[in-house]
Amino acid sequence: MAKARHGRRWGERVFDPSIFLFLVQDGVINGAIYALLAVALVLAFAVTRIILIPQGAFVTFGALSLAALEGGKVPGTAGLLAAMGLAAAALTLLRARSGLSGALVARTLALDVAAPLAMYALARYAAPLKLGMAFDIALSLALIVPMGPLVYRIAFEPIAEASVLVLLIASVGVDLALTGLGLAFFGPEGYRTAALWDGSASLGALRFTGQSLIMLATTLAVMLALYLLFARTLVGKALQASAVNRTGARLVGIPTAFSGRAALAICAFIGALSGMLIVPVTTIYYDSGFIIGLKGFVAAILGGLASYPLAVLAAIFVGLVESFSSFEASAFKEVIVFTVILPVLLWRSLRGAVLDDEA
Repeated sequence: MAKARHGRRWGERVFDPSIFLFLVQDGVINGAIYALLAVALVLAFAVTRIILIPQGAFVTFGALSLAALEGGKVPGTAGLLAAMGLAAAALTLLRARSGLSGALVARTLALDVAAPLAMYALARYAAPLKLGMAFDIALSLALIVPMGPLVYRIAFEPIAEASVLVLLIASVGVDLALTGLGLAFFGPEGYRTAALWDGSASLGALRFTGQSLIMLATTLAVMLALYLLFARTLVGKALQASAVNRTGARLVGIPTAFSGRAALAICAFIGALSGMLIVPVTTIYYDSGFIIGLKGFVAAILGGLASYPLAVLAAIFVGLVESFSSFEASAFKEVIVFTVILPVLLWRSLRGAVLDDEA
């Protein structure tokens, strides 16, 4: 009788409709973040054939840079951006040494050396002043987003025509390097920031915090912006052309190097923004981005690493699986989430074998 009045049991815990709604709410909110990361990973793979393991590092750097600025400290990412700019400038001038021109040298020094150094100086000046959350977010994005194209130029552009396996190995190496730098910059301690909005809203039995509403709204806004980018701008159409056929895009005058840099700039923006959205609600460590990015990767794989809508739907599914797993078996929630990918990989492997036999 008691079970009939208060709900039925799920495992050893009482499960009722209100709990179900809260779990769905939590899963959708988490899935919104995974959707951003999944879309970024699909974009990077479609345009460059790179499985972008360092996507999680952009998440970490965005979150911890914001936390450092909120605390009045200069984030280590400011110095890293300047160092990466110097490295990219040196590589550019070295590759063009036989045909150097004054215009190339001036452009390289301005974009790769002067601009990152200016951002470093701004961070050192502004951090102790604590100019507010809006300024800290803008400065954090300005520090992290340029790292995307710089990572591509330094690590991937020289081997852009290599096999997917070689690019994957390079991607793993870049991620390990960035994770180590994250430890050096921010230490092993975890950080949180203040919520972007302290308000709340209710819908029946559900109560949404202001931060969760901002997360959902930001995800929708980014998805809309990406749609408009691909549908209405020349840059978006160039990225689409590079994703469909790299050789054909090159033949019609679209530089694949530009496409790769633009794609990773978008990925860095999405990663940094995702980190800033989650750092008020969960403690972020120097290596937290790897697991978060891996869940986005699971969603991207479930979506076929080719379809943005499928990646978004898969990300919501991953968020729901994580939420319900946390309720039923919290100690194994990560295992359950990552196990979801196995049937899909097995099905694709068997399907590929069947197609090969038919051919």
